[in-house]
Amino acid sequence: MAGTRVIPVLLRHGNGLVKTRRFAPWKYVGDPVNAVRIFNEKEVDEIILIDISTSANGPDFAGIERIAGEAFTPVAYGGGVRSVEDVRRLLAGGVEKVALNTILHDDPAVLERAAAAFGSQSLIASIDVRRTDDDWRVFTRAGRADIGIGPVEAARRAAASGAGEILLTAIDREGTRSGYDLGLIEAVTAAVDIPVIANGGAGSLADLVQAAAHGAAAAAAGTLFTLLGRLDAVLITYPPPGALERAA
Repeated sequence: MAGTRVIPVLLRHGNGLVKTRRFAPWKYVGDPVNAVRIFNEKEVDEIILIDISTSANGPDFAGIERIAGEAFTPVAYGGGVRSVEDVRRLLAGGVEKVALNTILHDDPAVLERAAAAFGSQSLIASIDVRRTDDDWRVFTRAGRADIGIGPVEAARRAAASGAGEILLTAIDREGTRSGYDLGLIEAVTAAVDIPVIANGGAGSLADLVQAAAHGAAAAAAGTLFTLLGRLDAVLITYPPPGALERAA
């Protein structure tokens, strides 16, 4: 487990943080700045911030800069990014990495131009996947639009276009605490040479260990680090040093 990054995923909606289940209705979990400050104290590896409320206006650059400015650790941001200029403004505002999702498929040239301008290390391809019958399909627009290809093909395209990492989210597992889709992780990590961040389904430290054992370079989670118990009480947590090694 040495070297495996463990990454909290924070979902922003409006000015607050929420938690979803299978990308469906959310539970309010608090203020993003307060959450980031708590994660600072817990010395997290990095943070992924996804705005699920972005509209045609695109990212809330001022709000994102305020949140990123509180973090002592690298912040990756995704949500509403539609242009190379959006990427530039986010990086200039303190975000270390920018995650692209819908635009990857609407206009793949945005990723190519951004990689040429800022470097692949600044760019994450965010790939959201649903299981359909006996296969997987990639969905965009917050899990509403089936784009007609599988995650392996999407990952290969993203890597070829200049993505430095892949954030691989299993929509059917997201928020359920039922464990990662290990077959999905294996299929994608075997297809590309860039790091894959597993997301969607973590319910325990053992799940994080399993994600790494099946090829993930990092294990991301939202519910595991923000909600506690059957009643989903809001409690921000993070494994202390050595916890994953002990859970392996």
